[in-house]
Amino acid sequence: MSTKKRRRSKVVPKLIACVLLAVAIYLFVGVGKQIFTTLRLQRQKDLVEAELKALEEENASLVAQKTKLEDPNYIETYARGEYMFSKDDEKVFYLPSVSEDEAPAETPSATAESETK
Repeated sequence: MSTKKRRRSKVVPKLIACVLLAVAIYLFVGVGKQIFTTLRLQRQKDLVEAELKALEEENASLVAQKTKLEDPNYIETYARGEYMFSKDDEKVFYLPSVSEDEAPAETPSATAESETK
């Protein structure tokens, strides 16, 4: 009988140690999952906040544009500038745009005048 008691006394602490090890591993895995979930949600939160900021800026721009479009003077100026509308007694002249490639070269006299100023 003494050998059975000794065997049981050796087996029980090993069994308890295995159970505690299994519980510890389970807890560490659970904590690891929570950390990864927290990190993923933090990244998602940052992306959503950036998108919210962009949408708020767009909204502010649209509200400003709406306010401008409620002003009749702005509408008149915009229509005349963008769509070449004119008043009854006005004439619209289309001037060719000068690009950098087609710009006339400076004359020596113009260069000399700018240096003296």
